[in-house]
Amino acid sequence: MTRITVSVDGASYADDVEPRMLLVHYLREVLGKVGTVVGCDTSNCGACTVHLDGRSVKSCTVLAVQADGHEVTTIEGLATGGGLHPMQAAFHDNHALQCGYCTPGMIMQAVDLLRENPHPSEEEIRTGLEGNLCRCTGYHNIVKAVAAAAESMAGEGSVAR
Repeated sequence: MTRITVSVDGASYADDVEPRMLLVHYLREVLGKVGTVVGCDTSNCGACTVHLDGRSVKSCTVLAVQADGHEVTTIEGLATGGGLHPMQAAFHDNHALQCGYCTPGMIMQAVDLLRENPHPSEEEIRTGLEGNLCRCTGYHNIVKAVAAAAESMAGEGSVAR
């Protein structure tokens, strides 16, 4: 076992973990952060996307020990102050989900996309999300939601986090 200390959604945790434990399993099984879902375990689908020190990563490709001393934000920690994050609200308002399985990872990737490019074109949104798969929606409303969130966040002067 290896002792790790990690900040997850603003709270500090210290736990003993197996060195081979994936971050996605640590988040779900140890911390109960079940909004981060296991999709494929091969990094193909992006359903497990979280932010590690503010950058999106597929948590099925990161060992929990690699997060030691770092900050992780999950879909549960994205909203602050009791309201939805603008990206979460945009997904809701634009009907950008069907089964919802890909939604947490898609939102986390989209937030990172807007952090890097606050005013993306439709093509840039599609390119920025291409590592995240959705089997239900055809992506039209997802792209629409990301564009709406970009507009909303620009209007509020928000910085994607």
